[in-house]
Amino acid sequence: MRMMRVAVAVVVVALTASAGFAQSKERADIPEQSKWRLTDLYPSDEAWRVAKDKLVARIPEMKKYKGTLGQSPQQLAAGLTLLNDLNKEFSRVYVYAGLIADQDTRVTKYRAMKQEMDQLGSSFGADIAFVEPEILKIDRATIDSYIAKEPKLAPYTFYLHDLLRRQAHTLSEPEEKIIADAGLMSSAPGDVYGVFTNADFPFPTITLADGTTRKLDLATFSVSRSLPNREDRKKVFDAFFGALGDYRGTIGTALNAEVQKDLFYMRARKYPTTLDATLEPDSIPTSVYTKLIDGVNANLPTFHRYLNLRKRMLGLSDLHYYDLYAPLVANTKLEYSLDEAKKNLLGAVAPLGTGYTSVIERAFNDRWIDLYPNAGKRTGAYSNGGAYDVHPFMLINYNGRYDDMSTVAHELGHTMQSYFSNKTQPYPTAGYPIFVAEVASTFNEALLNDYMLKQIKDPATRLSLLGNYLEGMKGTVFRQTQFAEFELRIHQAAEKGEPLTGDTFDTMYLDIVKRYYGDDKGVCKVDDVVKHEWAYIPHFYRTYYVYQYATSATASAALSEKVMSGDANATKRYLAFLSAGGSKYPIDLLKDAGVDMTTSEPLDLTMKKMNRVMDEMDAILKQMGK
Repeated sequence: MRMMRVAVAVVVVALTASAGFAQSKERADIPEQSKWRLTDLYPSDEAWRVAKDKLVARIPEMKKYKGTLGQSPQQLAAGLTLLNDLNKEFSRVYVYAGLIADQDTRVTKYRAMKQEMDQLGSSFGADIAFVEPEILKIDRATIDSYIAKEPKLAPYTFYLHDLLRRQAHTLSEPEEKIIADAGLMSSAPGDVYGVFTNADFPFPTITLADGTTRKLDLATFSVSRSLPNREDRKKVFDAFFGALGDYRGTIGTALNAEVQKDLFYMRARKYPTTLDATLEPDSIPTSVYTKLIDGVNANLPTFHRYLNLRKRMLGLSDLHYYDLYAPLVANTKLEYSLDEAKKNLLGAVAPLGTGYTSVIERAFNDRWIDLYPNAGKRTGAYSNGGAYDVHPFMLINYNGRYDDMSTVAHELGHTMQSYFSNKTQPYPTAGYPIFVAEVASTFNEALLNDYMLKQIKDPATRLSLLGNYLEGMKGTVFRQTQFAEFELRIHQAAEKGEPLTGDTFDTMYLDIVKRYYGDDKGVCKVDDVVKHEWAYIPHFYRTYYVYQYATSATASAALSEKVMSGDANATKRYLAFLSAGGSKYPIDLLKDAGVDMTTSEPLDLTMKKMNRVMDEMDAILKQMGK
């Protein structure tokens, strides 16, 4: 059901894994002030259990509305209000289980709590499967008259109209119950992948040039791929991707199961393709997805210009894939303590006003954030705004690098959108669509980069920051579109009945990566071991998710330029966008903010800015005699 905005709809995950060597610390060694305060949700695990049991006892109350929702506007309002209350409490209970499980993925008790919530979500969905088919028996004119007569239906207006729009893909009550029951199985591929790669995978160990050894788990790989010694970087990539390749059969089976799940839902809901099945519920034209891929491919010369610039700055005769994370400027360490990062972040977002910065202060001071890595902690970063009546929570793995500071800015963008939407919107429209979620996060990154450039005049450091901007564009526009094209191709193959195995994924992935990085043009050599990289990407278990990083990056580039120029109206529109939640379709939300994602303009403007940045870097290099 669309109103069931549970974990997948409220957790926004950063692709950049920022965890590092501090991962070896135990959680007890981390200062309390640097850990999120889950007692804001429930004072104890026992209190969570009481709340969960109370919720389970209340869910059967929905049965009394079965067969009656169309009787009167008052009855419809009462049924939706109860469902709204149950869903809100479900989200809060789910959030606690998910957060506490992520603190240390090795703790069986907390993994079991999360599994309990997955099971409850499935049974809850089955119990309310009658709601939408029953509402759809009411014609549009009657629905509108009900809304006019009953003020309590006002918060559900968008939902009701959207439900009518999606009528062709809403099934009968028995069929909806089957779909809901299948929900428990649908998370299995991603769960298996997550446990295998986070806890059970036999990570390789390598010996570096200085004689030290290093175990390449998910966290240390993300740091080690930027080692200054080139041979060390090659060892890191060969060992890590090689190890993934050894298990391509297992991981390939998990990914195939994920794709087959998508096919099941596509067919069950009578969509022509999995892409339609994923985008149509939010009224996003599939052309937005395909035009992004076409547009990025058309702009590969700009990407190749960046890659050639990287090769030149690294002083290499040939650029390899394992060189893509090496520091662009030697001996320029962009490292920041947490206090320095906080100061810079507050300075960067100052154009958005004290109403914005004061909430960020609260996020740090009131322990909304779990800041540092510890043994067993989930890698990467995310913001979870699903606890409507509390506040968002952020998981970070801070290691003091510029990338880590940028990740905090990114996740604070999500947190602020959740905070303002939850405070402004009623619960039914507070959950914003994923399509717009990455706008707020990459917007904050753009403000941070601009702020830092204004503070720093040293040519080498400016080169590093400008290079960081290009790195961001590589990661959010080109790399995510590369992933999106791979995801589209594997789904299209499955829709044609073609088999999907680890070897199939290897072949498809390598073909795409070589084209993006100009392997045949001598721009960047993509070594054969890179074909296993798909097995490293957890977001392939969130159907057609990653393209939104690219669309959001181009949208935020256009919006942030206007705000940084001092345009007061642009700032006002942007803050209104943060508070709009899911009160409109995502394309319309962004149009109100000032950008039209159905056109090529956002991508065109982003490419122009990339070239301007490279022009400035060329000028600095010339000035430095390089």
